[in-house]
Amino acid sequence: MTDETGHTAAGSTIVEAAAVRVADFAASEHFSRLFREGMDLVEETAGYLDGAGREDAKRLGRAGALAYAAESMTLTTQLMQAASWLLTQRAVSEGEMTPFEAASEKYRLGGTSRDKSEAMWPAGDDPCPPRLADLVTRSRSLHERLKRLDDNLFREGPGGAAPGENPLAGQWSALESAFAGRG
Repeated sequence: MTDETGHTAAGSTIVEAAAVRVADFAASEHFSRLFREGMDLVEETAGYLDGAGREDAKRLGRAGALAYAAESMTLTTQLMQAASWLLTQRAVSEGEMTPFEAASEKYRLGGTSRDKSEAMWPAGDDPCPPRLADLVTRSRSLHERLKRLDDNLFREGPGGAAPGENPLAGQWSALESAFAGRG
């Protein structure tokens, strides 16, 4: 049975459960600390890239400068994704957005962190500036933590069904197939 929005009763329950988790998390002290940490990292990174980072980049050779540019773009992208996710959760906390809105796929944390075994600085003889390496490591760690939170807050419902899906649909289909033609 579906409601006027086209959601099944079971699907609505799953979305409601995610909305409750989002609201509880957004109102928590844990979120407040995480939000401050994330925004401080964004601010620190911007300050570095616009200041001392420019000086670090000027001291690098051609390969190092190219690696620095690529690394700083990746770092900026990852931090902007994290900041966007954190701002969405803060909007829920402050009542500017409903937990149901925040549960929408467009507000989920996108992207993936690079594999830790992946070489961060393939620039030949130019070493990665230590401050940049530190910011990249901390950004990667923040993104991984936020991704785990995002996955937990918006996890699938019982039986592996995604929000909005009937958790028994797969089992029902298997039963129908098993008894098909048995009159």
